[in-house]
Amino acid sequence: MTRIIVRAVPERVDCIAYLRRHLPSAEWVFDERRDAWDTFMRALDLAGQDPCIHLEEDILLTQGFLSKIEAFIEETPHRVLQFFSMRKADLTLGTRFDRNYLMNQCFYLPLSYSRQIREYADQWPRRAEHPTGTDTMINDFLRSRREPYRLHVPSLVQHREVKSAINPRRSSKRQSLTFRDPMP
Repeated sequence: MTRIIVRAVPERVDCIAYLRRHLPSAEWVFDERRDAWDTFMRALDLAGQDPCIHLEEDILLTQGFLSKIEAFIEETPHRVLQFFSMRKADLTLGTRFDRNYLMNQCFYLPLSYSRQIREYADQWPRRAEHPTGTDTMINDFLRSRREPYRLHVPSLVQHREVKSAINPRRSSKRQSLTFRDPMP
């Protein structure tokens, strides 16, 4: 089984309890400073060289989440994989390789990628412009390598309609158009 690391804001007790119930072997990295960047860097450090599924805590899982995600990883284990998307194109294009990485609710990094992205983050030139843009940073990392990622459709997780812990002015309406069959 692939390692799972969940990044979480401690105040989201219900979200944490839900994921602990459904993903009991998950490892957790809690926000300690109200700093999404720091939490993300610590999650990458925790993953080290290992292939790893990275999650945010404010999600719902689809029925059969673990078996579906592992099957998709087996198909392309050496690629960055994305399991959440809000794009209208998902409805017509479906699962595909893409070059515009967006959203970090649920994604997979293959062997050594967490470490490589962590090293890239230390010298990422757009950090001041995007202080919480961990997805933008991953997008730039992949572009610097001219490397596409693979997007799974339908989304295997759904972003909950909750206020953003990063920026409360962000819309809470950031849901996938393709997610179905939530686990209770």
